Amino acid sequence: MAPALAASIFDTILGLAMAPTDPESSNRFSLEGLAFGSRDDGVREIGIRKFEAASLRVGSGPLMLAIGHFALHELVALVRIEGGRPRLNALEAASVEISGVKLHGPLTGSRPGSDVRAWHLAPLAAADGTIRAEIVDAHLLFDADVTVPIRHGQVDLKDATVEHVGPDSRMGVSQLGLYVDAPNGRSYLYQFPSAPVAGVEYEQRGALLGPWVTDRGKLQLQAFAEGLLRQARERHGLGVTEQARLLLDRTAVSGDVQLGDGRFAAPGVQADLVGRADGRNVVRLHSEAVGRGLSLEVPSLSLRNSVLHSGTLPMSCQEIAAALTLRLSVENTQLRFAFDLTDMKISGLRLASASQAP
Repeated sequence: MAPALAASIFDTILGLAMAPTDPESSNRFSLEGLAFGSRDDGVREIGIRKFEAASLRVGSGPLMLAIGHFALHELVALVRIEGGRPRLNALEAASVEISGVKLHGPLTGSRPGSDVRAWHLAPLAAADGTIRAEIVDAHLLFDADVTVPIRHGQVDLKDATVEHVGPDSRMGVSQLGLYVDAPNGRSYLYQFPSAPVAGVEYEQRGALLGPWVTDRGKLQLQAFAEGLLRQARERHGLGVTEQARLLLDRTAVSGDVQLGDGRFAAPGVQADLVGRADGRNVVRLHSEAVGRGLSLEVPSLSLRNSVLHSGTLPMSCQEIAAALTLRLSVENTQLRFAFDLTDMKISGLRLASASQAP
């Protein structure tokens, strides 16, 4: 029963089917402190002091998931036998430890029918950091060093610098989009579909619509990012110009962004980011060429009150601490991702519908 129950647990939690690549070395399970009970409604109650798994291989279509080690402590599961096979109805675990997780595959848009209004990025409202870029043989006529500071969730474009040989260029935002004013004229990096755009304070010019820009404009990161995500879904893509695409192929990026505490929500997932005062939830960005890929590393992720809807039952966790890396790459115009989870610790794991509880 143990292997079938293990497969049922992972199918319920992940919504994926077990897919061993090597029966001799993959998908190993062990149980300690097993106890059984039954309820009047025919559901069996199973208590396990420790449930451990190693070398897991899980697949669903083009997605592949590998888990090096997985352990649940003080586990209580409600199981119903359906068609001679145990089916997990609810589960609670005092703590969970996971390490060596690798998930990769193509990156697709929102699921059909998903609500784009579900995006809520409160941690960006208090973000602080600096993004730096090096553009080689740029359209600006010279190699350029770009610095974009982020202060209290805002990018004030008058503080952004574009340095190169000769007169420096300036970044700004107009009603047409995000631009760079270079010695050879204005180039748009991102064009807005229409104005106004959420989270944007547009550039200001002198009296009588004079040619001189007196204020380059500002971006409020939370509102701006949420707006971009809605546009990407509704317009099936972002407004990156062809000129910008060529530029991104020659642009290296690095930076650190300290996220604030607050609620994060996306279709199917939500959680509270916590621990800013302790230096947690810092995002490190790195790319040798943004047009070909980008890496985001979070060495100390800290979450509370997390809820995930990915398997057959909603999953909630009281606290999560993890270290992870997300790599995005472009292969033959297809955007792909590779997710590495070095380690994760979870407390207060629970899977159950509203009408079920251990």
